[in-house]
Amino acid sequence: MKNKMSKLEKCWVLYDVGNSAFTLLVSTIIPIYFKNMASANGVSDSDSTAYLSYAISLSTLIVALIGPILGTVADNKNHKKPLFTFFMMLGVLGCAGLALPKSVILFLAVFVIARVGFSGSLIFYDSMLVDVTTDERMDEVSSHGYAWGYIGSCIPFLLSIGLIFGADYIGISGTAATMLAFVINAAWWGLVTIPLLKNYRQNYYVETKSGGARESFARLSNVFGELKNNKRVLLFLIAFFFYIDGVYTIIEMATSYGKDVGISDTSLLLALLLTQVVAFPCAIVFGRLAQKFKTRHLISVCIAAYFAVAVYALWLDAAWKFWMMATIVGVFQGAIQALSRSYFAKIIPKEKSSEYFGIFDIFGKGASFMGTMLMGISTQLFDTSRAGVVVIAAMFVVGFILFRLQANAEEGGKQGETYLHRYVANENNVYEIEDENFAEERF
Repeated sequence: MKNKMSKLEKCWVLYDVGNSAFTLLVSTIIPIYFKNMASANGVSDSDSTAYLSYAISLSTLIVALIGPILGTVADNKNHKKPLFTFFMMLGVLGCAGLALPKSVILFLAVFVIARVGFSGSLIFYDSMLVDVTTDERMDEVSSHGYAWGYIGSCIPFLLSIGLIFGADYIGISGTAATMLAFVINAAWWGLVTIPLLKNYRQNYYVETKSGGARESFARLSNVFGELKNNKRVLLFLIAFFFYIDGVYTIIEMATSYGKDVGISDTSLLLALLLTQVVAFPCAIVFGRLAQKFKTRHLISVCIAAYFAVAVYALWLDAAWKFWMMATIVGVFQGAIQALSRSYFAKIIPKEKSSEYFGIFDIFGKGASFMGTMLMGISTQLFDTSRAGVVVIAAMFVVGFILFRLQANAEEGGKQGETYLHRYVANENNVYEIEDENFAEERF
């Protein structure tokens, strides 16, 4: 298998570099900036954590509801790129727009708009994977996307914290420096997306007879019907819903949780920067490991590791413990997302990739909605963020069990295909000896 990426694969990876700048903002600077703003307006720490959780939940719910419809439309010929461009620009402008609001409510409103743009663009971006590479290279290319996204996002992030920490030296306030950081990250996101916009072509699509909305809704209904009979895909999606819940919640709420247990702003920022640096080589390593080990086994390892992280977080009360947790998260964060994306891309019809990734987004964003919502409710109900962490840990347990059931069903199904193939061949008087690994695919 060749390891050198093609020009189109590199352009696709660059979008991960761009949007990851916003992801890093969401997990570092934005929660700190918002909680400081909320505190200045007399909002308690537990309430500000809950409000941020609710804003994240609202944005994920919006995208989960519109995702399948947009995905169906995007599978029409030449529709994917325009829809991707619209949502990408909505996210970029929303990110820059975070510099404007002075009140808690307005800031959260702009934040919701930015996250809808960001999350919406990922429906089309993820489904582009089938157009930019082959099945054999999907695990590696998907892993490279997350890997370079982690390390690339550090560039605008370092510029941002340099501005924030050096605000007094250059003669501006910390608030003004943070506002400028939002603009810098938005510009980075937009600029590194240009190569993908210039070079991407939609190779897999559905030929439509009328191109109308009625046909798109009919196709969407058919896809949901297909899922009922495709236990392989359906069971994976249910398992994905549970385990990715914890992953997204940890990414989005780690900083807010860290502040609640007394970790300083500086320690939080530097620890999460460490996560990005660790995640870069580890995501690439897992992409390479997928060439030697089945993807489903690697995903299982990642889920188990995240459960351990959630349990560890219950005893988090010092900066060095947060740094250790950040390091462990960095090892598995890119891997579990990249391998889940490529695993799903390989088990769905390519010409319906956007439709299926729209449904994939329901389960992913639905999980994020539930995770952050439960985090917010548990935090307010028990007046401690640790209560929410217990719920997240339970999600990893459920996700692991369901994923192993799916993996076992997958393996059993493949063995059945092997014997069926041999039997049919023999009935047709073809007496070739089949390879014992005939049906062994690295899923």
